[in-house]
Amino acid sequence: MSGAVLVAVAAAIGNLLQGWDNATIAGAVLYIKREFSLESEPTIEGLIVAMSLIGATCITTCSGGISDWLGRRPMLIISSVLYCVSGLVMLWSPNVYILLLARLLDGFGVGLAVTLVPVYISETAPPEIRGLLNTLPQFTGSIGMFLSYCMVFGMSLSELPNWRLMLGVLSIPSLIYFILTIFFLPESPRWLVSKGRMSEAKKVLQRLRGREDVAGEMALLVEGLGVGGETSIEEYIIGPANEDIEDQDISDDKDQIKLYGPEEGLSWVARPVTGQSSLGIVSRHGSMASQSALGLVDPLVTLFGSVHEKVPETGSMRSALFPHFGSMFSVGGNQARNEEWDDDIVPREGEDYPSDGGGGDSDDNLHSPLISRQTTSLDKDIVPTNHGSLTSLRHRSLMQSATGEQVGSMGIGGGWQIAWQLSEKVGPDGKKEGGFKRIYLHQEGVPGSRRGSLVSLPGNDAPVDSEYVQAAALVSEPALYASELMKQHPVGPAMVHPAETAKGPSWKDIFEPGVKHALVVGIGIQILQQFSGINGVLYYTPQILEQAGVGVLLSNLGISSSSASLLISGITTLLMLPSIAVAMRLMDIAGRRSLLLSTLPVLIISLLVLVIGSVVKMGNVVHAAISTVSVVLYFCFFVMGFGPIPNILCAEIFPTRVRGLCIAICALTFWICDIIVTYSLPVLLKSVGLAGVFGMYAVVCVISWVFVFLKVPETKGMPLEVITEFFSVGAKQVAAAKNN
Repeated sequence: MSGAVLVAVAAAIGNLLQGWDNATIAGAVLYIKREFSLESEPTIEGLIVAMSLIGATCITTCSGGISDWLGRRPMLIISSVLYCVSGLVMLWSPNVYILLLARLLDGFGVGLAVTLVPVYISETAPPEIRGLLNTLPQFTGSIGMFLSYCMVFGMSLSELPNWRLMLGVLSIPSLIYFILTIFFLPESPRWLVSKGRMSEAKKVLQRLRGREDVAGEMALLVEGLGVGGETSIEEYIIGPANEDIEDQDISDDKDQIKLYGPEEGLSWVARPVTGQSSLGIVSRHGSMASQSALGLVDPLVTLFGSVHEKVPETGSMRSALFPHFGSMFSVGGNQARNEEWDDDIVPREGEDYPSDGGGGDSDDNLHSPLISRQTTSLDKDIVPTNHGSLTSLRHRSLMQSATGEQVGSMGIGGGWQIAWQLSEKVGPDGKKEGGFKRIYLHQEGVPGSRRGSLVSLPGNDAPVDSEYVQAAALVSEPALYASELMKQHPVGPAMVHPAETAKGPSWKDIFEPGVKHALVVGIGIQILQQFSGINGVLYYTPQILEQAGVGVLLSNLGISSSSASLLISGITTLLMLPSIAVAMRLMDIAGRRSLLLSTLPVLIISLLVLVIGSVVKMGNVVHAAISTVSVVLYFCFFVMGFGPIPNILCAEIFPTRVRGLCIAICALTFWICDIIVTYSLPVLLKSVGLAGVFGMYAVVCVISWVFVFLKVPETKGMPLEVITEFFSVGAKQVAAAKNN
């Protein structure tokens, strides 16, 4: 997966530039206000800092829609150009007005990078390491801040520090970023699929995954084009087709679903467990969780949490069941397979389905229905996504692959599989019509487990040598099998050119229950992150630390208070890097929700210590030491949790079709709150003092912990499309609970 890692590192340089800019202006403003005599005009001083935020806010209002139209990569290229131009203009800046203009252009670049880099990384990263890669922007941003503080500190030791040079250096790393975006970064495969550019998307995926066979993930991206839809959670016991399961909880043969492999005589049966509705599956565990929290915990949180109950605590989402990202439909050998989309699928005898729904001869069309040629019946069959062979259950777990770092074509990451169920349904005219259901499968428990659901059920386990495995399934209508396409009789769910159904983003889709639910989570966590005060503290770190008396610590070395505060800021930023490295490691193991719940209490304690240190009279040296240690702890634990996770979550929880719009809404919330916090901080410091400011931040952190506990689900290791399906199901559960 080195391809995806390198692409994520290159994209994250956009956040390095943001961190560089944040630290540079924090130091340079000390000298800007001297040259322009702004000591008596705090409004202009605040505006110089806040102009970047205003620019970011303005560009964010349209960045989501434009990125859905032009693509993610062109917007990152534009961001790098804006960074470079703003650096050159700041280097020139003959007066404060030109400086304000340069800061506005810089804000445009910052807004595009901060909004779209997490989206880009989420859309290109495999689910198993998506959290790690999406923490890279936080890591590179802190590196940029550290390098910038070092540069500004060095310049501050000169007799006449040049703030124009401090700000103008930004154009050098931005030029490197421009070169990388032009010559190295590919377009997001999910965006390419949404525009029907299937051949390009397949090549990009092959490059990112480092293998030829990406059929399963290509099918997943097509399925991700849908928004909403009826989704249910079901439970299957899967085993060989030629053996019977004698169990009263397993439904009769009339309800069994066949899973076919291309080799003759190789098939399995998935038997639904009776009485397991989408609500019933989580009712046992969900009701207990709700009761323990006085019924306030969102059912969606319980639903997501139940998925991760059986995940081992060590390693990433490469569960012990899936050591090689195994697939139900994997080939037994070690050689890579070059699966081509079929161009010659013909209707089976007795069927009246044309082979390509009017797709034409374009190479970009997704010709293959991704259905095994061997399938001979439309009666409740699940079909694989390519012509690979199933591996006998007698030799290993159904969903476990052969040796070698290889992903079978049904594998979509995180231990999930994709398949389709062919069925017959009666149309309005009374005639039977071919229909499809798309199924995301996830093996549960340990090999041999026959019972349970998304939530583990104690006891009732089958013998260790049992050939049956238990799988949960998300069952829904395929994205490209919409009602308006029924008359075209497509052979498969991915038969039609996606552009025919994946129309652009619509504001109407935002009001779909699952999307609305996700927006509540995304907007809520962005507001709380900003009002915990981190960006205001970072922008004004030199002043805050100077007021706290850090100059006392370095006065004996002959370093001025301004230079000393810059040095302390640089050291603080350096100490953040190990914390972010720990967060990168834990993001896909402990998960986003767990990190938030464990790091927020440390933020609260650090802020309370700052408040006490400001209220209680103590010696200058003791006060400076306590303030510095508390600020360092606050920053280090912030960047482990509340720093990167809101952007990671917002890039994961929205459907592909409206991801740009929803990200723009969340980012707009981010920047508006950022402006309020940054612009109000100097006023608050004068009115309520440092103790009052940190006291308010502590209260917000307490509210944040409660919000995360009640509303924020765990999304680690799950494909983006599966996450959005869960939000859709969870929103319907909430609505059903309210109706009852």
